[in-house]
Amino acid sequence: MKAEMERIISLSENDSSAELQKYLSSLAEDKLTTLITSSALKGKTIGIFIKAIFKGSPPGSKEGSKRRLLLYQHCIPLCESGDLQTEVAADIIGLLMLETHTLVGPSIAKLAELFVEEIRAGKIGNGKSLELFPTVLTAMSACEMLSYGKGELSGEQYKKQLINSLCSSRWDSQCVIHLTTMFRDVPLAPEELHFVVEKVLRMFSKLDLQEIPPLVYQLLLLSAKGCKKRVLDGIISYFKQQDLHHQEEQKDGENVDLEVQSIPQDQLRHVEGTVILHIVFGVRLDHELGREFLKSIKASYGDLCPFSVALLLSVARIQRYEEQVFELLKGAIIKSFKDEQLLHGSKLLQDLHLGHCSVAGMILDTVKSSVFGWDHVTQTLVQLGFFLMDTFGPKPGPFGKSTQGSSTVARTPTQLACKLGGQVLLQGFKMHEAIRGEILEEVLNRLVTKTVSPIDHFLDLFSNIVTSAPMILLESSSKVTETFDHLSYLPLPTVQGLLKAVQPLLKVSTSMKDALILVLRKAMFSSQLDGRKSAVTGFLLLLKNFKVLGSLASSQCSQTISSSQIQVDVHSRYNAAANEAFCLEILSSLRRCLGQQADVRLMLYEGFYDVLRRNSQLASSIMQTLFSQLRRYYEPEQDLLPPVKLHPCITAHGEQIHLQEPLAHLVCCIVHCLLWHKSMRQSARTSAHDSDDDDDDEDEGYQSELQTILESITKRMIKSEMEDFELDKSAEFSTASSVGVKNNINAVLLIGLYEVLMEYNFVKAHYSKRAFEELLELFNRYHKLCEILREKSGKGRQPSNKIPRSLLSMGFISTILTVLLRDSSQSREEALGVLRSSGEFVHYVFYVAVQKIQQLEDTGVTDGPDGQSSDSTFRFLCEMTSVLMWRYINVPSAVEDAGKKEKRSSLSHLSLEGLLGIFTVCQQRYPDKMTKLLSSIDNLEDVAEREDSEQINYCYIRQFQLSGGEEEFNSKEAQLLIRILSVLSLQLKPSSQQFVQMITWTMKICKETSFEDSALSKGLLSLLFSLHILFKSSASLLLELCQDIHSQLGDIDQDVDVEKQCHFAIVNMKTGTTAALQVLFQVDKVLDEVDWLIGRNRSHKSSSEDTETAGKQDPAEKAATLQLGNLLTALIELVQTALQLGTCTITLLRVLSRTYTILTTLVKYYIQICASSSSKLPSRFEKLVKLSGSHLTPQCYCFITYVQVGESSAGGAVKKKKKEVNTAATAKLLRQTKAIPNLIFSIEQYEKYLITLSKKSKVNLMQYMKLSTSRDFRINSTTLDAALEEQDNTLEVRILCIHWRSLFWCALPLFALFLCSFKVELQEAEETQEPLKKKRKQ
Repeated sequence: MKAEMERIISLSENDSSAELQKYLSSLAEDKLTTLITSSALKGKTIGIFIKAIFKGSPPGSKEGSKRRLLLYQHCIPLCESGDLQTEVAADIIGLLMLETHTLVGPSIAKLAELFVEEIRAGKIGNGKSLELFPTVLTAMSACEMLSYGKGELSGEQYKKQLINSLCSSRWDSQCVIHLTTMFRDVPLAPEELHFVVEKVLRMFSKLDLQEIPPLVYQLLLLSAKGCKKRVLDGIISYFKQQDLHHQEEQKDGENVDLEVQSIPQDQLRHVEGTVILHIVFGVRLDHELGREFLKSIKASYGDLCPFSVALLLSVARIQRYEEQVFELLKGAIIKSFKDEQLLHGSKLLQDLHLGHCSVAGMILDTVKSSVFGWDHVTQTLVQLGFFLMDTFGPKPGPFGKSTQGSSTVARTPTQLACKLGGQVLLQGFKMHEAIRGEILEEVLNRLVTKTVSPIDHFLDLFSNIVTSAPMILLESSSKVTETFDHLSYLPLPTVQGLLKAVQPLLKVSTSMKDALILVLRKAMFSSQLDGRKSAVTGFLLLLKNFKVLGSLASSQCSQTISSSQIQVDVHSRYNAAANEAFCLEILSSLRRCLGQQADVRLMLYEGFYDVLRRNSQLASSIMQTLFSQLRRYYEPEQDLLPPVKLHPCITAHGEQIHLQEPLAHLVCCIVHCLLWHKSMRQSARTSAHDSDDDDDDEDEGYQSELQTILESITKRMIKSEMEDFELDKSAEFSTASSVGVKNNINAVLLIGLYEVLMEYNFVKAHYSKRAFEELLELFNRYHKLCEILREKSGKGRQPSNKIPRSLLSMGFISTILTVLLRDSSQSREEALGVLRSSGEFVHYVFYVAVQKIQQLEDTGVTDGPDGQSSDSTFRFLCEMTSVLMWRYINVPSAVEDAGKKEKRSSLSHLSLEGLLGIFTVCQQRYPDKMTKLLSSIDNLEDVAEREDSEQINYCYIRQFQLSGGEEEFNSKEAQLLIRILSVLSLQLKPSSQQFVQMITWTMKICKETSFEDSALSKGLLSLLFSLHILFKSSASLLLELCQDIHSQLGDIDQDVDVEKQCHFAIVNMKTGTTAALQVLFQVDKVLDEVDWLIGRNRSHKSSSEDTETAGKQDPAEKAATLQLGNLLTALIELVQTALQLGTCTITLLRVLSRTYTILTTLVKYYIQICASSSSKLPSRFEKLVKLSGSHLTPQCYCFITYVQVGESSAGGAVKKKKKEVNTAATAKLLRQTKAIPNLIFSIEQYEKYLITLSKKSKVNLMQYMKLSTSRDFRINSTTLDAALEEQDNTLEVRILCIHWRSLFWCALPLFALFLCSFKVELQEAEETQEPLKKKRKQ
């Protein structure tokens, strides 16, 4: 065998071609293949040997071609066998590639078939031989004709058939990557490339997960030829399915062993991360790939998945795509939240069972997945989080105040998007150490720099970071310490939020606490008032949080401790000595504030009570400080009146008068601290008998002296007249003079002082009749002063019933409401009878209760003790709810005739106003506790099954108010009732029986009861619509209401007698306009649903290649068509109604314009369907077109004429009465006339696209349309010129003429083209359609 090989090589080297050919011919095929195999295995002379065979096998001869083919057929399996060295196999394939072009057509065809068979049989091992396949296919393309079956094909066609056959056959999973790599070198037509890409994508599911990244890499390289969108969609779709499968496994994790899981989560996430890197690398090199990716995402928001979101975030690291990606994600997030809101609020959409894509959930999933080494995603997540918070955060309202509180629940899409940004940053901070510094620095920078915009959301984020990871945050404590330097320059709410957030850090970081103390001390002497207020805020927070839990130990008493020496031992529970010395030092600093402005003192007084509750051991120091301050303004002589000195409380700077000492707040602070400390001492004495006698004696001394002072002030304030304070009826209260300002300040101080004394005397009275009589005397003095102030402040206008913000505490109001209305014990009856006998006092208590509830609704906190405690506030709300509810149910309104005569709100009205405020506050700030609040109405703490029942009972109890006669009817109370029902109805599940009862009751009231109060009708209809849309579609309801409105208001044609109909008694002559506006607002909501359905179907059609079968209609498409049909029927009634000119007609014109716009969108949708398939138009759609063209459009033009005739006559009447120019009326006129051209344009656009659809679908839809002469009839320049000459040259008439002239000349060319396009269709329509005639009643 060796001799034979040497002879062949020798003949080749000696250029003996003839002898070489002869010798090779003498060798049998088996012998030749054996020689080739032997030489290849040795590997040294295989290259020379193959060259010799090629040399001895001339391609022109039949025998030579056959031998060459034999060489190829033997070497290809040999290279795939794995027996050869890699270098040897590479040399063989290289030599074969060089000679491929010499093969004849049949040989090339056989060689290609060999490759296909090898692939089908799964014999492709290392894929080395596939490097030859592209060369074979290229050579095949160059062939003119090749035999194929019984016929012949060109080389190009043969190649196409071969590739199609190859892609249709089974591929072994081991050769998928090799084949994908091979096709990169094959010239492919677009159709062939599509075959290959689809085949490779189908093979994804059959490969091991670890083989996906290299295959994706090769597929991306292959996409350089085309099919970029399909490649990306296929990759994303694969990982979307993997994520869904993994989620299902996690849901069933309790029933499935870990060993059974197909793919471990960490492995899947690592593979996804690698694939994302490959795609991003491809986008960097091929920007067309990036553009296709973004275009695909924009086209179908609903197809987003966690993998595609992560891919988007990674692509955003490329600078040219960063802005596009963030804008795209912003749009997707807002759309997702809006879709969720729309689905949640519509029974129609819920019944269609449409899937919803939660982009927020996917982004949070991406954050969780980023822990698996997705470093390329984490940085962009930080940018996205801040982008969302900056874009959708609260915006500044009037005077720079936020329009929403930080404690309110996020409900709107923008609030939810802002909350999502915070969640992304918080989770990212917890998971990734690398980005913590950046997140913290960016948050703190925004807290410092955003002094104008609201930053509540950033404060919440910072607080959550501190709470969830305080020890992690200590690593970046220097950044927090640097922020302290800016405290004196920041707004007070920012300082309060920031210092509250860092309290956990101060307890474990001595350096941070010392830095804060130093900054606060400097701020205490700041020239800026806000800086000093910030210092007080900081010191008070420190006093609240550094608790003194016991007395000083004997070994620590001798030590002199300063703030710089205090070390908080984080390993022990507390350090009593350090904390007490620390707090006493702060108190000494705060005493300096008692000589500063009133605002600073006020903050101090409001904060001392909370400090005392948290740190009871500081009671002696705090009470001594307050006591010494009070003595400055207290008159110790018992015979002198008044008992307090008001002059030192006021300071003057030139002619400017300012409050220096908020005396009422000082006394209020003393009272609450005294009462709380007294109660605590009493409870402590009952539980413990060993205490420090010296401290007790000292505390008792302060308590006794303060009680004596307060009792003396009470008695002497009762004896004091207004003249003693120089505040009689003759006093001046004008704010224009310094004397008036001074008197106003004194009056407010006295009002607050009376209130504080009333609360103190009520608490210490223990239901004594004598004490309550004194309390009532205090109230009479208070009431008299309020009347004087109200009368003087309302001079020249109607006096106001409002009083200054009350200093009474929320707990006191809750208690006194309960005892006044619900306490029936015999021992207290006589004493409480004193208070109950005063109607003014009872009314005052109700009024203050409503005031406190309103303050809680606006700010989330109230003045006084426990005002900032969420739990205490909710407890007070529950107590007040029960009392107010009992009062409203059990005391008829007829009892309060006296209150009505005095033109003030009745107690029933105040009860309802308070209940409405409580329910609103609970819904906004305590949504999880709403059920508990409702159960407190009857003092029930029942099981959950009864709570809904109680709520509905509460709603039904009020039915008698609405169904009663006119004599007992109170419109204002009824309006409050409706608003309460609207709030409570949100707590009902639409699927519950109680919800059905609620909507049935509301429907009954609207149908059977007639009200002439527009505001009440508006509230009832709004409630009806809000309930009905959650129950079923409101289309039939709208039609009946429109028929009633048409019947009550009459027709736009005065000659037409409209048939009287009465489905809803609530619709009458006085409420017809209000009802029409409510109907139009509801029509707008239904149009939102229809628009959403059409848009969803259009996006699904564009992203899906599936077409509907003939005669089958999509449920969403069917629902949209039916809803539009019902709306058109209702609008046909409304457009014929003689509505009041103004807001109502403009709203109707706008709704009509939007209706035609959505009809146009639906027509475009069917144009899209007809262009992609041969489906027939649904019969429902044809009926819809007929309804719009034959009935609605002609009536629209009649309504336009009605509106313009009405405006012209109204304008003429006004001009006769008043000839001067009225710019406001002119602007209103121009706004009204703008709605008409918009409607005409919408109608013509609708008809334009109908023409296109008629051509596409071969259905004459224009047969239902009729040319209207209304447009050119109304725009008549000659008539306008004549009118201008007859009338005065006022500005209104000129603007009207100029407007219509410009509209006429601008619209004339468009109108001419429009007429030309309509020519054929309109001629047919004129022949087949009769003019619409209104029915006249005989």
